[in-house]
Amino acid sequence: MTTTRKSSAIWNGNLLEGNGTVSLQSSGLGTFNISWPARAQDPNGQTSPEELLGAAHAACFSMALSNGLAKAGTPPTQLRTSAEVDFVPGTGITEIRLTVNGDVPNLDATGFQAAAELAKINCPVSQALKSVPIKLVIA
Repeated sequence: MTTTRKSSAIWNGNLLEGNGTVSLQSSGLGTFNISWPARAQDPNGQTSPEELLGAAHAACFSMALSNGLAKAGTPPTQLRTSAEVDFVPGTGITEIRLTVNGDVPNLDATGFQAAAELAKINCPVSQALKSVPIKLVIA
């Protein structure tokens, strides 16, 4: 079964001086301000496509890792994942770093590393971002 989620953006003005909003329409969770300075300099209370992409990637990876661990008979108690997305103006997104640690009873560090590597490869957001180097750090 296919599910579709909808988000939208409104942009006003030129790239460097303009601003806009991005709305999470399917969930209704809100509308967030975006701007070029938030993307290329300091956020100043606004978000960017890279921050939103990082949130999506961290969530997707955590879900994929949780599923893989459970299928292997070692369901996690908790996983903590962060994503850092590097953006270079004029070049684009140059790297993503996923950092994860978790509480997984009856699983050693080697098993956790292997499960995390599989999740990194197989999560749908990682699949969509294959053109960007994705590094995995076990914290």
